[in-house]
Amino acid sequence: MTDDAPAPAATETTTILLRRLDEGVPVPAYAHPGDAGADLVTRVDATIEPGERVTLPTGVAIALPEGYAAFVHPRSGLAARHGLTIVNAPGTVDAGYRGEIAVTLLNTDAREPVVLHRGDRVAQLVIQRVERAAFVEAAELPDSVRGAGGFGSSGGWHAAGGTGAPTADTQAAR
Repeated sequence: MTDDAPAPAATETTTILLRRLDEGVPVPAYAHPGDAGADLVTRVDATIEPGERVTLPTGVAIALPEGYAAFVHPRSGLAARHGLTIVNAPGTVDAGYRGEIAVTLLNTDAREPVVLHRGDRVAQLVIQRVERAAFVEAAELPDSVRGAGGFGSSGGWHAAGGTGAPTADTQAAR
């Protein structure tokens, strides 16, 4: 390390209480140092036909500390190779929830079923601190650079042949 290189960030570990509901499947675990998501596995076999969705139990329940939430994310390899995603990605596990974590998967492949076996990694669990917000009603909101533009208003897909999604602002400008 040179004098001008930043020191590596300290890794903070948060303790999460876990109840294993099925002794035959592993608890969530990180595959590599520095990974954000711990792997969740299915505790049942499942075949997900094209266009079908299924909710799979993971065999674990957790107790998050107040001020934390867990987010269930798709696994990129399953998405890229098989078109498998999570319907409500990311799924939210609130601090007060004590039931089994389940994952609702969707097979987006138009032709091939996805076959999963007990113990297969099906999702990733990301633990994060979350803020509580106080929502205050206002007659008007302050201006910003972006304004009310949304749903493709920032562009970025001309290379794919897109022309930009029409918005109320672009419709009015025509």
